[in-house]
Amino acid sequence: MDRGVLKVILLAVFLISATSDPVTKTQDVNIYSFYINSTVTSRYATTIITSRVANRLNESQEIFFEVKIPKNAFISKFRMTIDGKSYDGVVKEKADAQQQYSRAVSRGQSAGLIKSVGRTLEEFKTSVNVAALSKVTFELTYEELLKRRLGKYELLINAQPMQAVKDFKINVHIHEKPGISFLELKGDLSTNDLANAIKTTRADKDAWVTFFPTRVQQKSCKNCDKNGLKGDLLITYDVERQNPNGEMTVSNGYFVHNFAPSGLPRISKNVVFIIDRSGSMRGNKIVQTRLALLRILSDLAEDDHFGLITFDSKIKLWKRELLKATEANLEDAKSFVKNIVDRGATDINAAVLEGVKMINRHPQEGTASILILLTDGDPTTGETNTERIMSNVRKAIESKFPLYCLGFGYDVNFDFLTKMSLENNGVARRIYEDSDADLQLQGFYDEVAVPLLTDIQLNYIGVSNLTQNNFALYFNGSEIVVSGQITDNNVESISTEVIAISKGNKVTYHDAVITKDVTDVLPEHEDFMERLWAYLTVKQLLDKQVLLEGPEQEAVKNESLKLSLKYQFVTPLTSMVVTKPQEGDVEVADKPKEGKESHRPSVSSLGSHTRLVAPTHVVVSSIQVERHRIYANSPSHNILSSIHPPAILDRTAEFQTKGDIPLDAPIWTGVCKEDDILFYSQRSVDHTFRFAAGENSNRFLLAADGQSKPLCFDVLLHHKLRLLEDSSREFYMNGESQTTKTGFSKIAFHYKKSHNLTITTNSISYRNDQDNIDLLWGQNFTLSYTDGVDLIITCNKINVSMGDFSVSVLLHKNDGGVYLWPAVQQYPQDGSLTGIFGKYNISYEKAHEFNNPTLKIMDKNVNATWVHLKDSTKHSIPNVHCWLVSFDDVMNRKISDFIVTQI
Repeated sequence: MDRGVLKVILLAVFLISATSDPVTKTQDVNIYSFYINSTVTSRYATTIITSRVANRLNESQEIFFEVKIPKNAFISKFRMTIDGKSYDGVVKEKADAQQQYSRAVSRGQSAGLIKSVGRTLEEFKTSVNVAALSKVTFELTYEELLKRRLGKYELLINAQPMQAVKDFKINVHIHEKPGISFLELKGDLSTNDLANAIKTTRADKDAWVTFFPTRVQQKSCKNCDKNGLKGDLLITYDVERQNPNGEMTVSNGYFVHNFAPSGLPRISKNVVFIIDRSGSMRGNKIVQTRLALLRILSDLAEDDHFGLITFDSKIKLWKRELLKATEANLEDAKSFVKNIVDRGATDINAAVLEGVKMINRHPQEGTASILILLTDGDPTTGETNTERIMSNVRKAIESKFPLYCLGFGYDVNFDFLTKMSLENNGVARRIYEDSDADLQLQGFYDEVAVPLLTDIQLNYIGVSNLTQNNFALYFNGSEIVVSGQITDNNVESISTEVIAISKGNKVTYHDAVITKDVTDVLPEHEDFMERLWAYLTVKQLLDKQVLLEGPEQEAVKNESLKLSLKYQFVTPLTSMVVTKPQEGDVEVADKPKEGKESHRPSVSSLGSHTRLVAPTHVVVSSIQVERHRIYANSPSHNILSSIHPPAILDRTAEFQTKGDIPLDAPIWTGVCKEDDILFYSQRSVDHTFRFAAGENSNRFLLAADGQSKPLCFDVLLHHKLRLLEDSSREFYMNGESQTTKTGFSKIAFHYKKSHNLTITTNSISYRNDQDNIDLLWGQNFTLSYTDGVDLIITCNKINVSMGDFSVSVLLHKNDGGVYLWPAVQQYPQDGSLTGIFGKYNISYEKAHEFNNPTLKIMDKNVNATWVHLKDSTKHSIPNVHCWLVSFDDVMNRKISDFIVTQI
């Protein structure tokens, strides 16, 4: 073959979806039918969203399907139908789905389908190319078990079709065997101007809700505009509870037992509130916490006993003992609450252990004890190892009472709080930073305010594969749900026994239920009971998995995965693979983690232009080319699995090769020269790529012993980092990098629990046990304190001395930007340091040089690249050269080990 030269210019371009331009969309795309059908039987809801869309153009175009579903739900089916042919999503194990996705992403396909939206919803979004004047039908099914809170169940339906629809219908059918005691409608779609579009019909065991708005109403209602409806329909209801033994329902060899007895005497409680008052609680957080506590104190019953603990680096008790909720004690406690102020670091370990001691000093028969922890961050002082904290708390509580953990905002380590609460028979709840945060706090307390039973055990004869059947507490307005499989189909009834403690007295409930199937379930939902059991089992196994380790954890994970695959649930262990009709395009839907979005890299094609999403300023070890599309891989960043955050090359890049571009995905290797990354084929150096490096990482300089040429390494932006730490000396320096530019927006120092310094690009704030000092840059100031703390502030630099440590923090202003950069001047070299700046006594040898230079670091050969950087440790920001190596190679640890949630 003649070897010619082919040159393709790659540009960083953005794809604009049809949903971002509703006016254009309504001209080109007609959503002629939009149905939401939801069926609820025994609190198990199955909802199907069906959207029928027509392409009215004389050419093909991308048509989008975007809906929101409850976070608690599992997606179980997705189908696209085009020209009579259906394309179904298939749920696979995450690893299998990832392989299929990785193959597709090299061809330029798009990212994951699901992301978290707000407090209660997740967004599902996909698209497909539809031929001219053709139609497509999207159908999504999700399932959820409605949970009873404060005496009611809630079914949330979101409708936002993005245009007024001629045939718009929401149909809800609720069937509850004991009868429906009340039903109410709330939400944006139940306003007065839509009242005549909603119809509610009630019978003894059934309720029907329909919502059929006209196109005029969809454009003119309160929460509508020219793009149609946008809002929620919230259906709340409860069931009759005439049988104190609870409600047993049987269907197709499975049963569910809903146990929520009423009319029981309330149990007096011993409750300790453990409140984080560290510096990060400053502002609205601490104000809203005070408001919520004042309301909660007013709601305590007089026979309750309570305690208050606030903590930062030190613990402060309202009283050493639990006191009765008398009027005088409550007034005194409210005065204490009104004076809670933010300050200091975060010693979660000491605070929770003190709460446990307080309850243990107050043993009282016939009462229920509860610990409630509220925090907005990670432990930063005292015991900071979360595994040791959990072990300490678990040993102290000894399963005697629950610990409820409330995480305020998104900086909190919610995984840690979740595990610690589950280990101690409690739950974790996120409190969102919003104007109603105080109401969220009070709302959670209301759920646990009135305990009715303790130590509940539910026993059954003739069943197997039970879900959880023992519970520490039953609260007024809640419900205990147990499901299982009937082992002997020949038995005519199932015997149940519930044993619990009510105000110190043992109570027992006995019942028997016939095993014949319920007869009033629609044929299409005849397997609802089995799916309810599977849903509840998977949810509980996922929680249980968090608490286990080793082979036990693996066994539970495998069982949860097996059920998820069998019932086609999209869970944290599975992904839904959606294969499109165009050349096998693939998308993957993952279940987002609480408080986080699902991040996948994305490469998208638009004609001859390609959008490459991959980090720059990193050593790129390989790329993959297929059908003129390019995908890069790096030894320091696993691009194929995730990037936080993804970054787009913002300059022109070139691809040039002698000969044809092969279509069998050849692999290339590369090195850097200055700001350009050059890629060479494994087969020939005739082929090169040339990329201009972007600005999406911080590059750190590291002096090497015995070498004049320093090392350097990159860390992606938008991280909160542990910069320098010596826990034995109680010294901590953390930094928050800027989101889009080099440098740090905030740097914080914590020393000996009482000294806390926060530096931003605007101000300097210092706190200790006596002083609160706030300064602006530009003020010359000198501060000296005990413990060897000295602060010298000049126009654009602050010298920080704390014990054996000395650090200068420089304020840089250039190219219209402002950022901070620390320069470590002095530190003890005794082996106890960690952090980004905690590496010292490192050396290297040159191992190989040519197209791919190699250095020998810690007896390991690593790839290196001769680059330059701007040295921000000096005011002049000079250009210096260094050997760029991967973070893992130089630090011998993963970047995740240096990320903190709170600085």
